[in-house]
Amino acid sequence: MTLSGLDLKAVGPRIRMMMPHLTPLEAKVVETVFGRRGFDESIPLKQIAEESGVSEAMVVKIAKKLGFSGYRDFRTAVYEYSRLPTAEMHQELSSDDSSAEIVQKVFRTSIQALEETLAILDIEDFDRAAELLFRAKNRDFYGVGGSAQIARDVSHKFLRIGIRASVYDDSHMMLMSASLLGGDDIAVGFSHSGNTSAVIDAIQLARKNGARTLAITNYDNSPLAAVADIVLCSTAQGSPLMGENAAARIAQLNILDALFVAVAQRDYQAAERNLGRTMSAVTSKRKDRGS
Repeated sequence: MTLSGLDLKAVGPRIRMMMPHLTPLEAKVVETVFGRRGFDESIPLKQIAEESGVSEAMVVKIAKKLGFSGYRDFRTAVYEYSRLPTAEMHQELSSDDSSAEIVQKVFRTSIQALEETLAILDIEDFDRAAELLFRAKNRDFYGVGGSAQIARDVSHKFLRIGIRASVYDDSHMMLMSASLLGGDDIAVGFSHSGNTSAVIDAIQLARKNGARTLAITNYDNSPLAAVADIVLCSTAQGSPLMGENAAARIAQLNILDALFVAVAQRDYQAAERNLGRTMSAVTSKRKDRGS
């Protein structure tokens, strides 16, 4: 990771994505840096090592593991990132917070997630995903728990414009679905952590059978990302009370809203025509019930 050509808003997210791959001691060093008040380019390597309780060589090793050329490159990136307005948006929730403070903190964390997800979104992968979703014969979505609800939301939007997608949240049904997919189909796996075994197994099987695969996750180095053809990542900072999922869910819904529009654009007349038909059917049914 180098600063040249890098959106500074992506620095924090890229480092957070690597955190699951660090040892507890390595993670402590990163947390020391990000938790330090007044971190700037004058902070020497020796000081960070002493505050973290590790050797200077260990700090340099961690910086390289995170994708930087060394400590100086890491220090500059973190300093520049920390100066951004978006970096300051996230604030931890407290049991003493007033209602006004709770609303401010929750909204600002979600805004940060949207800004930083936009910064890391790969537009080429986004376009590839939109094209595959548009041209697919079958579109099968896999997710468990909250991720299944995200899958249902986008499935509902696609149906409004005449594009059918099936959602599976049971591990056996996922495997049955994946076993029937082929080269003209796409399987989409939804998992915040990227570690949901049922979703990973189904995506692997779908890919083995020739289907194209897309992962919607918060971690681009996760097991789910490793088995997918295309990965679209959200990012969000967590808190002890809400975790990462709440803000990441909003970011993922926005990615999928954008995908929905991109797919609809590929045959806008058909999308507009089908939207009229589906909304007319719903509206007339409501009128029948009211009469």
